[in-house]
Amino acid sequence: MSKMSNTIHFIGIGGIGLSALARFLKFRGYNITGSDIKESPITKTLQEEGIVVNTPHHSDNIKNQDIVIYSAVIKDTNPEIVEAKKKGMLILSRKEALPFVLKDKKVFAVAGAHGKSTTSAMLSSIVDCSMIIGAESKQYGSNMRAVDCENIVFEADESDSSFLNISPYVAIVINAEPEHMEHYNYDLEKFYDAYTTFIKKAKVRVLNAEDEFLSTLTDIDAIRLYPSRDIKDIKTVLVDGEPYTSFVLKDLGRFEVFGVGDHIAINASLAILAAINSDNLIEVRENLKQYKGIKKRFDILSCDNSRVLIDDYAHHPTEITATIQSAKKYASLLGIQEIVAIWQPHKYSRTIDNLDKFKECFDGVDKLVILPVYNIGEEEQFIDFPNHFSRYNPIFADSLKKNDFKIDLIKDDKNLATISSGLILGLGAGDITYQLRG
Repeated sequence: MSKMSNTIHFIGIGGIGLSALARFLKFRGYNITGSDIKESPITKTLQEEGIVVNTPHHSDNIKNQDIVIYSAVIKDTNPEIVEAKKKGMLILSRKEALPFVLKDKKVFAVAGAHGKSTTSAMLSSIVDCSMIIGAESKQYGSNMRAVDCENIVFEADESDSSFLNISPYVAIVINAEPEHMEHYNYDLEKFYDAYTTFIKKAKVRVLNAEDEFLSTLTDIDAIRLYPSRDIKDIKTVLVDGEPYTSFVLKDLGRFEVFGVGDHIAINASLAILAAINSDNLIEVRENLKQYKGIKKRFDILSCDNSRVLIDDYAHHPTEITATIQSAKKYASLLGIQEIVAIWQPHKYSRTIDNLDKFKECFDGVDKLVILPVYNIGEEEQFIDFPNHFSRYNPIFADSLKKNDFKIDLIKDDKNLATISSGLILGLGAGDITYQLRG
Protein backbone atom coordinates (compact mmCIF):
# COMPACT_ATOMS: atom_id res chain seq x y z
CA MET A 1 0.00 0.00 0.00
CA SER A 2 1.61 3.27 -1.07
CA LYS A 3 1.01 6.99 -0.75
CA MET A 4 -0.71 6.78 -4.18
CA SER A 5 -3.69 5.46 -2.21
CA ASN A 6 -4.67 8.96 -1.18
CA THR A 7 -8.30 8.88 0.01
CA ILE A 8 -9.23 6.71 2.97
CA HIS A 9 -12.73 6.12 4.34
CA PHE A 10 -13.24 5.05 7.97
CA ILE A 11 -16.41 3.15 8.91
CA GLY A 12 -17.03 3.70 12.62
CA ILE A 13 -14.85 6.80 12.71
CA GLY A 14 -16.53 8.01 15.90
CA GLY A 15 -14.83 5.30 17.94
CA ILE A 16 -11.98 6.42 20.16
CA GLY A 17 -9.48 4.09 18.47
CA LEU A 18 -10.44 4.59 14.83
CA SER A 19 -10.72 8.37 15.17
CA ALA A 20 -7.08 8.53 16.29
CA LEU A 21 -5.93 6.61 13.20
CA ALA A 22 -7.98 8.91 10.98
CA ARG A 23 -6.49 12.01 12.57
CA PHE A 24 -2.95 10.67 12.25
CA LEU A 25 -3.32 9.78 8.57
CA LYS A 26 -4.84 13.19 7.88
CA PHE A 27 -1.70 14.74 9.38
CA ARG A 28 0.38 12.55 7.08
CA GLY A 29 -1.35 14.03 4.05
CA TYR A 30 -4.18 11.63 3.26
CA ASN A 31 -7.70 12.75 2.40
CA ILE A 32 -10.01 11.30 5.06
CA THR A 33 -13.74 10.65 5.04
CA GLY A 34 -15.74 8.75 7.63
CA SER A 35 -19.10 7.58 8.83
CA ASP A 36 -20.76 6.42 12.02
CA ILE A 37 -24.13 5.23 13.22
CA LYS A 38 -24.92 8.61 14.81
CA GLU A 39 -23.39 11.93 15.71
CA SER A 40 -21.24 12.15 18.83
CA PRO A 41 -18.83 14.61 20.42
CA ILE A 42 -16.01 12.81 18.56
CA THR A 43 -17.67 13.02 15.13
CA LYS A 44 -18.44 16.70 15.68
CA THR A 45 -14.83 17.41 16.62
CA LEU A 46 -13.57 15.51 13.56
CA GLN A 47 -15.79 17.64 11.36
CA GLU A 48 -14.40 20.78 12.99
CA GLU A 49 -10.93 19.46 12.12
CA GLY A 50 -11.87 19.26 8.43
CA ILE A 51 -12.83 15.59 8.10
CA VAL A 52 -16.07 14.84 6.25
CA VAL A 53 -18.18 12.61 8.51
CA ASN A 54 -21.60 11.28 7.50
CA THR A 55 -24.23 9.70 9.74
CA PRO A 56 -25.74 7.17 9.71
CA HIS A 57 -24.00 4.44 7.70
CA HIS A 58 -25.21 4.42 4.09
CA SER A 59 -23.99 3.01 0.80
CA ASP A 60 -23.91 6.55 -0.63
CA ASN A 61 -20.95 7.31 1.65
CA ILE A 62 -18.81 5.02 -0.51
CA LYS A 63 -17.75 7.04 -3.52
CA ASN A 64 -14.28 6.95 -5.04
CA GLN A 65 -12.12 6.35 -1.97
CA ASP A 66 -9.00 4.24 -2.42
CA ILE A 67 -9.13 2.37 0.88
CA VAL A 68 -11.85 1.53 3.39
CA ILE A 69 -10.88 0.88 7.03
CA TYR A 70 -13.51 -0.36 9.47
CA SER A 71 -13.74 -0.79 13.24
CA ALA A 72 -14.12 -4.12 15.01
CA VAL A 73 -17.86 -3.62 15.68
CA ILE A 74 -18.71 -3.27 11.98
CA LYS A 75 -20.40 -6.33 10.46
CA ASP A 76 -20.12 -7.72 6.92
CA THR A 77 -23.73 -6.66 6.35
CA ASN A 78 -22.92 -2.98 6.88
CA PRO A 79 -24.18 -1.16 3.74
CA GLU A 80 -20.85 0.60 3.25
CA ILE A 81 -18.91 -2.67 3.45
CA VAL A 82 -21.32 -4.21 0.94
CA GLU A 83 -20.95 -1.23 -1.43
CA ALA A 84 -17.15 -1.17 -1.12
CA LYS A 85 -17.01 -4.86 -2.04
CA LYS A 86 -19.20 -4.20 -5.08
CA LYS A 87 -16.75 -1.53 -6.21
CA GLY A 88 -13.74 -3.77 -5.64
CA MET A 89 -12.15 -1.42 -3.09
CA LEU A 90 -9.34 -2.38 -0.74
CA ILE A 91 -11.07 -3.08 2.59
CA LEU A 92 -9.08 -3.41 5.80
CA SER A 93 -10.04 -4.01 9.39
CA ARG A 94 -8.44 -1.68 11.92
CA LYS A 95 -5.91 -4.36 12.88
CA GLU A 96 -5.04 -5.07 9.25
CA ALA A 97 -4.41 -1.35 8.67
CA LEU A 98 -1.91 -0.92 11.50
CA PRO A 99 1.27 -1.85 9.56
CA PHE A 100 0.33 0.82 7.00
CA VAL A 101 -0.47 3.45 9.63
CA LEU A 102 2.71 2.88 11.63
CA LYS A 103 5.16 2.25 8.79
CA ASP A 104 8.53 4.05 9.03
CA LYS A 105 7.93 4.83 12.69
CA LYS A 106 9.86 3.90 15.83
CA VAL A 107 6.95 2.49 17.83
CA PHE A 108 6.75 2.63 21.62
CA ALA A 109 3.89 0.15 22.12
CA VAL A 110 2.04 -0.05 25.45
CA ALA A 111 0.03 -3.19 26.22
CA GLY A 112 -1.85 -4.67 29.15
CA ALA A 113 -5.33 -5.37 30.44
CA HIS A 114 -5.39 -2.20 32.56
CA GLY A 115 -3.63 1.14 32.42
CA LYS A 116 -2.69 1.24 28.72
CA SER A 117 -4.12 4.67 27.98
CA THR A 118 -2.75 6.22 31.16
CA THR A 119 0.75 4.81 30.66
CA SER A 120 0.72 5.77 26.97
CA ALA A 121 -0.28 9.34 27.77
CA MET A 122 2.40 9.58 30.45
CA LEU A 123 5.02 8.28 28.02
CA SER A 124 3.84 10.81 25.44
CA SER A 125 4.51 13.56 27.97
CA ILE A 126 8.08 12.34 28.46
CA VAL A 127 9.21 11.39 24.94
CA ASP A 128 9.46 13.61 21.85
CA CYS A 129 6.89 11.71 19.82
CA SER A 130 3.63 11.41 17.97
CA MET A 131 0.86 9.60 19.85
CA ILE A 132 -2.10 7.36 19.06
CA ILE A 133 -4.02 6.20 22.13
CA GLY A 134 -7.47 4.98 23.09
CA ALA A 135 -8.40 8.00 25.19
CA GLU A 136 -8.15 11.76 25.13
CA SER A 137 -4.99 13.15 26.67
CA LYS A 138 -5.95 16.27 28.60
CA GLN A 139 -2.46 17.62 28.02
CA TYR A 140 -2.93 17.55 24.23
CA GLY A 141 -6.73 17.71 24.08
CA SER A 142 -6.89 14.71 21.78
CA ASN A 143 -6.35 10.96 21.39
CA MET A 144 -3.78 11.78 18.73
CA ARG A 145 -0.70 13.94 18.63
CA ALA A 146 1.30 14.32 15.44
CA VAL A 147 4.79 15.80 15.20
CA ASP A 148 7.58 15.49 12.65
CA CYS A 149 9.44 12.81 14.55
CA GLU A 150 10.21 9.13 14.00
CA ASN A 151 8.99 8.18 17.51
CA ILE A 152 5.36 7.29 18.08
CA VAL A 153 3.67 6.12 21.27
CA PHE A 154 0.95 3.63 20.38
CA GLU A 155 -1.61 1.98 22.63
CA ALA A 156 -1.42 -1.67 21.62
CA ASP A 157 -4.68 -3.61 21.85
CA GLU A 158 -4.85 -7.23 22.95
CA SER A 159 -8.67 -7.40 22.77
CA ASP A 160 -8.60 -8.50 19.13
CA SER A 161 -4.90 -9.52 19.07
CA SER A 162 -4.18 -6.50 16.88
CA PHE A 163 -1.03 -5.85 18.89
CA LEU A 164 0.49 -8.70 16.89
CA ASN A 165 0.15 -6.62 13.71
CA ILE A 166 2.73 -4.05 14.77
CA SER A 167 6.51 -4.22 15.03
CA PRO A 168 7.41 -2.32 18.19
CA TYR A 169 10.80 -0.84 18.92
CA VAL A 170 9.85 -0.74 22.61
CA ALA A 171 7.17 -2.96 24.17
CA ILE A 172 5.87 -1.86 27.58
CA VAL A 173 3.59 -4.40 29.27
CA ILE A 174 1.82 -3.28 32.43
CA ASN A 175 0.03 -6.54 33.16
CA ALA A 176 -1.35 -9.56 31.33
CA GLU A 177 -4.52 -10.31 33.25
CA PRO A 178 -6.95 -12.43 31.18
CA GLU A 179 -9.55 -10.19 29.51
CA HIS A 180 -11.49 -10.35 26.24
CA MET A 181 -11.22 -14.10 26.48
CA GLU A 182 -14.05 -14.63 24.00
CA HIS A 183 -11.62 -13.53 21.25
CA TYR A 184 -9.19 -16.26 22.37
CA ASN A 185 -11.91 -18.94 22.59
CA TYR A 186 -11.38 -18.92 26.37
CA ASP A 187 -8.00 -20.57 25.80
CA LEU A 188 -5.49 -19.22 28.33
CA GLU A 189 -2.52 -20.72 26.48
CA LYS A 190 -3.54 -18.94 23.28
CA PHE A 191 -4.01 -15.69 25.22
CA TYR A 192 -0.59 -15.83 26.89
CA ASP A 193 1.11 -16.94 23.66
CA ALA A 194 -0.15 -13.74 22.05
CA TYR A 195 1.47 -11.64 24.77
CA THR A 196 4.72 -13.59 24.51
CA THR A 197 4.84 -13.12 20.74
CA PHE A 198 4.17 -9.39 21.10
CA ILE A 199 6.94 -8.98 23.68
CA LYS A 200 9.49 -10.96 21.68
CA LYS A 201 8.89 -8.81 18.59
CA ALA A 202 10.30 -5.73 20.36
CA LYS A 203 13.94 -4.71 20.49
CA VAL A 204 13.49 -3.23 23.99
CA ARG A 205 11.07 -4.73 26.53
CA VAL A 206 9.85 -3.09 29.74
CA LEU A 207 7.81 -5.43 31.95
CA ASN A 208 5.98 -5.34 35.24
CA ALA A 209 7.87 -8.29 36.71
CA GLU A 210 5.36 -8.84 39.51
CA ASP A 211 2.48 -9.62 37.16
CA GLU A 212 1.56 -13.28 37.57
CA PHE A 213 2.26 -14.20 33.96
CA LEU A 214 5.00 -11.70 33.10
CA SER A 215 7.00 -12.95 36.09
CA THR A 216 7.37 -16.31 34.32
CA LEU A 217 9.15 -14.86 31.27
CA THR A 218 12.59 -15.16 32.82
CA ASP A 219 14.25 -16.24 29.57
CA ILE A 220 13.38 -12.97 27.78
CA ASP A 221 15.84 -10.09 27.98
CA ALA A 222 13.93 -7.15 29.46
CA ILE A 223 13.98 -4.14 31.75
CA ARG A 224 11.98 -5.36 34.72
CA LEU A 225 10.08 -3.31 37.27
CA TYR A 226 9.48 -4.91 40.67
CA PRO A 227 6.96 -2.45 42.14
CA SER A 228 7.12 -3.75 45.71
CA ARG A 229 10.85 -3.09 45.95
CA ASP A 230 11.60 -0.57 43.16
CA ILE A 231 8.90 1.99 44.01
CA LYS A 232 9.14 3.51 47.48
CA ASP A 233 7.62 6.21 49.66
CA ILE A 234 4.42 6.64 47.63
CA LYS A 235 2.46 9.72 48.75
CA THR A 236 -0.69 11.44 47.57
CA VAL A 237 -0.33 15.21 47.56
CA LEU A 238 -2.55 18.10 46.50
CA VAL A 239 -1.17 20.58 43.98
CA ASP A 240 -3.57 23.51 43.48
CA GLY A 241 -6.36 21.26 44.74
CA GLU A 242 -5.56 18.47 42.26
CA PRO A 243 -4.26 15.04 43.30
CA TYR A 244 -0.71 13.99 42.45
CA THR A 245 1.26 10.86 43.29
CA SER A 246 4.80 11.36 44.58
CA PHE A 247 7.19 8.40 44.66
CA VAL A 248 10.82 7.33 44.59
CA LEU A 249 11.84 5.03 41.72
CA LYS A 250 14.89 2.80 42.22
CA ASP A 251 17.96 5.04 42.56
CA LEU A 252 16.59 7.65 40.15
CA GLY A 253 15.09 9.90 42.81
CA ARG A 254 11.62 11.30 43.38
CA PHE A 255 8.98 11.87 40.71
CA GLU A 256 5.55 13.48 40.76
CA VAL A 257 2.69 12.65 38.40
CA PHE A 258 -0.99 13.59 38.18
CA GLY A 259 -3.35 10.98 39.61
CA VAL A 260 -3.97 8.94 42.73
CA GLY A 261 -2.97 5.44 43.73
CA ASP A 262 -0.20 2.88 43.66
CA HIS A 263 -1.21 1.89 40.12
CA ILE A 264 -0.43 5.44 38.98
CA ALA A 265 3.09 5.10 40.39
CA ILE A 266 3.49 1.77 38.56
CA ASN A 267 2.23 3.19 35.26
CA ALA A 268 4.54 6.20 35.56
CA SER A 269 7.51 4.03 36.51
CA LEU A 270 7.11 1.83 33.44
CA ALA A 271 6.90 4.95 31.25
CA ILE A 272 10.01 6.40 32.88
CA LEU A 273 12.01 3.18 32.43
CA ALA A 274 11.01 3.05 28.75
CA ALA A 275 12.14 6.63 28.14
CA ILE A 276 15.07 7.26 30.40
CA ASN A 277 18.77 7.19 29.60
CA SER A 278 21.88 8.51 31.30
CA ASP A 279 21.48 11.97 29.78
CA ASN A 280 17.83 12.86 30.24
CA LEU A 281 16.90 12.19 33.88
CA ILE A 282 16.16 15.85 34.66
CA GLU A 283 14.18 16.28 31.45
CA VAL A 284 12.12 13.14 32.10
CA ARG A 285 11.33 14.24 35.66
CA GLU A 286 10.15 17.69 34.50
CA ASN A 287 8.27 16.46 31.43
CA LEU A 288 6.29 13.97 33.53
CA LYS A 289 4.83 16.90 35.48
CA GLN A 290 3.22 18.12 32.23
CA TYR A 291 0.95 15.07 32.16
CA LYS A 292 -2.54 16.24 33.12
CA GLY A 293 -4.44 12.98 33.10
CA ILE A 294 -6.73 11.59 30.44
CA LYS A 295 -10.39 12.10 29.86
CA LYS A 296 -12.60 9.52 31.58
CA ARG A 297 -9.75 8.21 33.78
CA PHE A 298 -10.24 9.59 37.28
CA ASP A 299 -11.52 12.64 35.44
CA ILE A 300 -12.52 15.28 37.99
CA LEU A 301 -15.57 16.96 36.44
CA SER A 302 -16.36 19.25 39.36
CA CYS A 303 -15.15 19.85 42.88
CA ASP A 304 -16.11 22.08 45.80
CA ASN A 305 -15.82 21.83 49.54
CA SER A 306 -18.31 19.02 50.06
CA ARG A 307 -18.84 17.47 46.64
CA VAL A 308 -16.65 15.92 43.96
CA LEU A 309 -17.85 14.38 40.71
CA ILE A 310 -15.43 11.97 38.99
CA ASP A 311 -15.83 10.07 35.73
CA ASP A 312 -13.78 6.91 35.34
CA TYR A 313 -13.61 4.40 32.49
CA ALA A 314 -13.04 1.45 34.86
CA HIS A 315 -15.14 -1.46 33.63
CA HIS A 316 -13.25 -4.51 34.94
CA PRO A 317 -13.16 -5.54 38.63
CA THR A 318 -9.41 -4.94 38.93
CA GLU A 319 -9.80 -1.43 37.52
CA ILE A 320 -12.81 -0.65 39.70
CA THR A 321 -10.99 -1.80 42.85
CA ALA A 322 -8.00 0.44 42.06
CA THR A 323 -10.21 3.41 41.23
CA ILE A 324 -12.19 3.09 44.45
CA GLN A 325 -8.95 2.97 46.44
CA SER A 326 -7.82 6.14 44.68
CA ALA A 327 -11.15 7.79 45.41
CA LYS A 328 -10.83 6.97 49.11
CA LYS A 329 -7.39 8.60 49.26
CA TYR A 330 -8.56 11.70 47.43
CA ALA A 331 -11.71 12.00 49.58
CA SER A 332 -9.59 11.73 52.73
CA LEU A 333 -7.35 14.59 51.58
CA LEU A 334 -10.42 16.72 50.91
CA GLY A 335 -12.13 15.77 54.17
CA ILE A 336 -15.09 14.17 52.36
CA GLN A 337 -16.69 11.29 54.24
CA GLU A 338 -19.05 9.55 51.81
CA ILE A 339 -18.19 7.76 48.56
CA VAL A 340 -21.01 7.01 46.10
CA ALA A 341 -20.24 4.66 43.20
CA ILE A 342 -22.47 4.69 40.12
CA TRP A 343 -21.72 1.62 38.00
CA GLN A 344 -22.81 0.98 34.44
CA PRO A 345 -21.89 -2.67 33.66
CA HIS A 346 -20.25 -2.96 30.23
CA LYS A 347 -21.27 -5.93 28.07
CA TYR A 348 -23.14 -9.01 29.25
CA SER A 349 -20.20 -11.30 28.50
CA ARG A 350 -17.73 -9.29 30.59
CA THR A 351 -20.19 -8.97 33.49
CA ILE A 352 -20.97 -12.69 33.54
CA ASP A 353 -17.35 -13.80 33.04
CA ASN A 354 -16.21 -11.67 36.00
CA LEU A 355 -19.35 -11.74 38.14
CA ASP A 356 -17.74 -13.13 41.31
CA LYS A 357 -15.04 -10.43 41.21
CA PHE A 358 -17.58 -7.69 40.47
CA LYS A 359 -19.51 -8.76 43.58
CA GLU A 360 -16.41 -8.07 45.70
CA CYS A 361 -14.92 -4.98 44.07
CA PHE A 362 -17.26 -2.34 45.52
CA ASP A 363 -16.05 -2.78 49.09
CA GLY A 364 -15.30 0.62 50.53
CA VAL A 365 -18.16 2.55 48.94
CA ASP A 366 -20.94 3.93 51.12
CA LYS A 367 -23.61 3.79 48.44
CA LEU A 368 -23.83 1.84 45.18
CA VAL A 369 -26.02 2.76 42.21
CA ILE A 370 -26.33 0.23 39.37
CA LEU A 371 -27.45 1.21 35.88
CA PRO A 372 -28.58 -1.17 33.12
CA VAL A 373 -25.91 -3.12 31.24
CA TYR A 374 -24.43 -1.11 28.38
CA ASN A 375 -24.80 -3.59 25.55
CA ILE A 376 -22.63 -3.71 22.42
CA GLY A 377 -24.00 -6.11 19.86
CA GLU A 378 -24.61 -8.99 22.27
CA GLU A 379 -27.76 -10.96 22.89
CA GLU A 380 -29.43 -9.77 26.07
CA GLN A 381 -28.94 -12.09 29.03
CA PHE A 382 -30.55 -12.13 32.46
CA ILE A 383 -28.31 -11.24 35.39
CA ASP A 384 -29.90 -11.20 38.84
CA PHE A 385 -28.27 -7.98 40.04
CA PRO A 386 -30.53 -7.50 43.13
CA ASN A 387 -29.56 -10.94 44.41
CA HIS A 388 -25.86 -10.89 43.50
CA PHE A 389 -25.24 -7.39 44.89
CA SER A 390 -27.66 -7.48 47.83
CA ARG A 391 -24.79 -6.96 50.33
CA TYR A 392 -24.49 -3.36 49.08
CA ASN A 393 -28.22 -2.61 49.23
CA PRO A 394 -27.87 -0.94 45.82
CA ILE A 395 -30.12 1.59 44.15
CA PHE A 396 -31.21 0.61 40.62
CA ALA A 397 -31.75 3.45 38.18
CA ASP A 398 -32.37 3.63 34.42
CA SER A 399 -30.22 6.70 33.82
CA LEU A 400 -28.67 9.81 35.34
CA LYS A 401 -29.31 13.50 34.90
CA LYS A 402 -26.68 16.05 35.90
CA ASN A 403 -28.18 19.07 37.63
CA ASP A 404 -25.38 21.50 38.51
CA PHE A 405 -23.46 19.72 41.29
CA LYS A 406 -26.29 17.25 41.83
CA ILE A 407 -26.98 13.92 40.14
CA ASP A 408 -30.61 12.93 39.69
CA LEU A 409 -31.28 9.18 39.45
CA ILE A 410 -34.03 8.48 36.91
CA LYS A 411 -36.27 5.41 37.08
CA ASP A 412 -39.32 4.89 34.85
CA ASP A 413 -38.95 8.52 33.67
CA LYS A 414 -39.26 9.79 37.24
CA ASN A 415 -36.71 11.25 39.64
CA LEU A 416 -35.99 8.35 41.97
CA ALA A 417 -33.43 10.12 44.16
CA THR A 418 -30.87 12.93 44.11
CA ILE A 419 -27.22 12.70 45.14
CA SER A 420 -25.95 16.08 46.25
CA SER A 421 -22.93 15.44 48.47
CA GLY A 422 -19.89 13.22 48.89
CA LEU A 423 -17.45 11.94 46.30
CA ILE A 424 -19.56 10.71 43.39
CA LEU A 425 -17.69 8.21 41.24
CA GLY A 426 -19.05 7.16 37.84
CA LEU A 427 -17.68 3.81 36.62
CA GLY A 428 -18.03 2.29 33.17
CA ALA A 429 -16.99 2.30 29.52
CA GLY A 430 -20.44 3.02 28.08
CA ASP A 431 -22.47 6.20 27.78
CA ILE A 432 -22.35 6.92 31.50
CA THR A 433 -19.63 9.45 30.69
CA TYR A 434 -22.10 11.54 28.67
CA GLN A 435 -24.78 11.25 31.35
CA LEU A 436 -22.35 12.47 34.01
CA ARG A 437 -21.31 15.40 31.83
CA GLY A 438 -24.87 16.43 31.07
